Amino acid sequence: MSDDRWLDEDAGPIFRPYTVTRGRTRLRDDSLNLISLLEATGLPVPRRTRLDPEHRRVLAFCAEPITFADLSSEIDLPVGVVRVLVDDLREENLLRVLQATPTGDVPDELVLRKLLHGLRAL
Repeated sequence: MSDDRWLDEDAGPIFRPYTVTRGRTRLRDDSLNLISLLEATGLPVPRRTRLDPEHRRVLAFCAEPITFADLSSEIDLPVGVVRVLVDDLREENLLRVLQATPTGDVPDELVLRKLLHGLRAL
């Protein structure tokens, strides 16, 4: 067998998520949600900043605005890991979060209750 790595073709390489975040789980800013839009600022990386390959992948995908959920899916890392990577990049002003705002009228509570009632009846 020429390839000594233990891989599952569908799952990809096996790794521990905490190795990507260097064991960190706490965020400086926890306002990020799944529909938040992320965009790279385009600023140069400060000399004192060490970017891992995963940070660089996040920045590459964020060259154009992308939702947090889509980013997590695209780079194929757990959401918790991507949150830490995004938090790191925000701290260095390399990434900004654009909060998504509804473009239309928000349905009133009565409409939502009727919808929920109809769904439960199915």
